[in-house]
Amino acid sequence: MSMSQARFDDVTADTSARHVPTDVPDSPDSPPRRPSDLPPGDGPGAEGRSWAQAALDGILAGGLALGLATLLAGVMTWVGMAKGTPSPVPAVGGAFIDRTPPWLKDFAVSTFGTHDKLALFAGMAVVLTALCAAIGVLTRQQRTLGLVLLAVVGALGALAVLSRPGAGAVDALPTLLGTLAGVTLLSRFRPGASGARGDATRPTRRRVLAGGGAGLAALLGARLSGGSATANESRAQVVIPKPAAIAGGGSAAGQSVSGASVDVPGVTPYVVANEDFYRIDTALVVPRLDTTTWSLRVYGEVEQEVTLDWKTLLGKKLEQHLVTLTCVSNEVGGDLAGNALWIGWPVRELLAQARPKPGADMVLSRSSDGFTAGTPIEALTDDRNALIAVGMNGQPLPFEHGFPARLVVPGLYGYVSATKWVTELKVTRFAADQGYWTPRGWSAKGPVKTASRIDVPRTSASVKAGTVAVAGVAWAQHRGIAKVEVQVDSGPWQEARLAGEPTVDSWRQWVLMWAATPGQHRLRVRATDRTGAVQVEAEAPPAPDGSTGYHTVSVTVA
Repeated sequence: MSMSQARFDDVTADTSARHVPTDVPDSPDSPPRRPSDLPPGDGPGAEGRSWAQAALDGILAGGLALGLATLLAGVMTWVGMAKGTPSPVPAVGGAFIDRTPPWLKDFAVSTFGTHDKLALFAGMAVVLTALCAAIGVLTRQQRTLGLVLLAVVGALGALAVLSRPGAGAVDALPTLLGTLAGVTLLSRFRPGASGARGDATRPTRRRVLAGGGAGLAALLGARLSGGSATANESRAQVVIPKPAAIAGGGSAAGQSVSGASVDVPGVTPYVVANEDFYRIDTALVVPRLDTTTWSLRVYGEVEQEVTLDWKTLLGKKLEQHLVTLTCVSNEVGGDLAGNALWIGWPVRELLAQARPKPGADMVLSRSSDGFTAGTPIEALTDDRNALIAVGMNGQPLPFEHGFPARLVVPGLYGYVSATKWVTELKVTRFAADQGYWTPRGWSAKGPVKTASRIDVPRTSASVKAGTVAVAGVAWAQHRGIAKVEVQVDSGPWQEARLAGEPTVDSWRQWVLMWAATPGQHRLRVRATDRTGAVQVEAEAPPAPDGSTGYHTVSVTVA
């Protein structure tokens, strides 16, 4: 053999040893190949990691779209460019609430109470995360279809934005731009593709930046969406004028609350602090209106349209009154009721300026977020203390409770009367218009039913034998409470002691000193209003016009 032939044979032998065909299975005698010898994306569990990475990529793309849209919407709101609700999350949530059947709304309030909006946001987050994950997985197999589906989801979000009250075309821009960014990012992710080793299993710089940027943008956008640049400042500068003297024995401070408490620990305070006052409304994001641009328009079946601005409203002869508000969704024994000192201008005086036409029997009030309530016109024109309220417990209204102005109407459930962030009063007829909840199965007029509640002892409580204070509150707004009785087990009804009643428009505290004996006992309460009508015993759910039944607690006496 020649020297050149020997070199050729050595080279080919070395090449054959290094290039093993990958399509030939290992023989039983062959040593197993190391993971480093495998191409990227192969090996035990790689397929599972690739699917997981695809789902994560979908979530990151959706998060970036949502975060950027929220940020841009917040900037628009802050600088005053927004006309409606440009942020996609509250827009979609609002559209969902608008289409919520009564049974589902009632379930949400009874289950989550004042945390119903938080529960809705949590549910939306779960659904959106799952949807984006599914889109990411789909994109791994059908790239174009997955990208189109993400774009469709963004388009639906933009349509939800455009469906909100007062929305303009400009409000859809944040969602559309955010969607474009999300689609672009998803198109650049290639989970499980051959290329740089570990691309499908390790967080790349792009993924880390996308996740962090999405979160930061969403947080900043949500903060900016809290209000325009002047809304917080305008509220901080508001000084509520001293209320005028009230005819019929009132004072500049309104009705006195002295003697209105039974002074029993655990009983709900007679006047509930602003931060503890219940909140039930349809606004997922609290409107933050600027007093310099706010106005209240009265129109419809009137002789003279009237528009009231903030400065004019504060210049009126304001009054302060104790009024208890109650939500129609309140279950028997529930806490969706609260009493406060409200400062405002009587609605009847504003309507007197507009001069409603004969035959008009309803006022349709509208909130800045599109909510409407149909109120019987007599409840706004009779002698009750129905107010365009600007203050609550000596302070300007909190944003959550309607700043700069809201309606407060004694004797009616909030869904037909207590419109927050009010901007319009349309004088009309029940035959021609409906409030927000009426077409959803709720009663059109909503008078408050007589109700009572045991605050102490709580159900399932354990107390010592001897004298035990059984106490709570009862209400029948604009009728007043004449008597409260408590029944122990199947015994006779015992009349409780009532605290003072500054006004028939607010609730009344009561207490019964019970001679408790050892054992298990059931306590029930009922109230009688000043018309002589006894609280309804038959149990009924809140829908369609308020719950009924006697509040009952079970206690153990040791």
